[in-house]
Amino acid sequence: MSARTLKTVSDLVDAGLVESVQAEALSQVAAKYAVAITPAMDALIDAEDAADPIARQFVPDVRELLVLPQESIDPIGDKTHSPVEGIVHRYPDRVLLKIVHVCPVYCRFCFRREMVGPDREPGLTLAALDRAIDYIAAHGEISEVILTGGDPFVLTARRAAELTERLAAIEHVKVLRWHTRVPVVDPERVSDEFVRALKAKGAATYVALHANHAREFTPAAQAAIALIVDAGVPMLSQSVLLRGVNDSVDALAALMRAFVENRIKPYYLHHADLAPGTAHFRMTIAEGQALMRELRSQVSGIALPSYVLDIPGGHAKANLELCDVERGAEGLRVRDDDGTLHDYTE
Repeated sequence: MSARTLKTVSDLVDAGLVESVQAEALSQVAAKYAVAITPAMDALIDAEDAADPIARQFVPDVRELLVLPQESIDPIGDKTHSPVEGIVHRYPDRVLLKIVHVCPVYCRFCFRREMVGPDREPGLTLAALDRAIDYIAAHGEISEVILTGGDPFVLTARRAAELTERLAAIEHVKVLRWHTRVPVVDPERVSDEFVRALKAKGAATYVALHANHAREFTPAAQAAIALIVDAGVPMLSQSVLLRGVNDSVDALAALMRAFVENRIKPYYLHHADLAPGTAHFRMTIAEGQALMRELRSQVSGIALPSYVLDIPGGHAKANLELCDVERGAEGLRVRDDDGTLHDYTE
């Protein structure tokens, strides 16, 4: 196991995660999409297992260079709903605040892979952050702010506290939701000081944890999660349905049980987005629906997530277990919140 984050193809070769003969091809992938594997995730990877579900999430694959016509650099339409830099206002009562554009790890299936990374868009400047917060303050319909990026848990405790306090001071903002992968992929970042920084008088704080396989819940990850929950911060889950990672009912059931055992309520299981170079991860909607039917027979209601699709173009989420999907002779159509049907190519 490396004592530092692996960030280059040479690092991956030295760590034994890829063969040297793959280096040239994988360098093309790394030049296009950021690479980072923390020591915590490196330690979990079984380099002898070609189908290792942890490696599959983080080790680059030459198939990422294959881009299908239906794939998009902005697959869920963030830019369509961005009135000012850093803000995505897709739903009336809530906004995304994309505070940073870096992560401790870079998932190979990331729907923002064209936007995140050390060589991509910079994080918000102080002036841009002021404009973003001014937008939130000027829109009284906004009751929830979702902090994302990138991964907002890479902020220092001081910056996180300042941001929390500024948002909680807006009278109509009642909920702050932090979306992160840090407690599982870089658990040492989660300290008592940082957890205190997530809370401020005037708004309820939630943390949504992204994890995709039960093995991610190491003892260190469980301790980091406990720091958050024991501080009175409720936690929700987010996962992505990924071929080769959690594409069996056994893997999904183990993952959802791991969330519940760690006092995290399963929230969303996302159908993988149409991000460039990610076709090898995507299952069909029919396969996902079948897995969810099996999952319902395996776990209790408290362990069931909602299986959802972010409709390409920014047309809200479709619940893939309900009547939001129609199959016809010409393919699939998915229904948005307004009842409008949109063509969808898998």
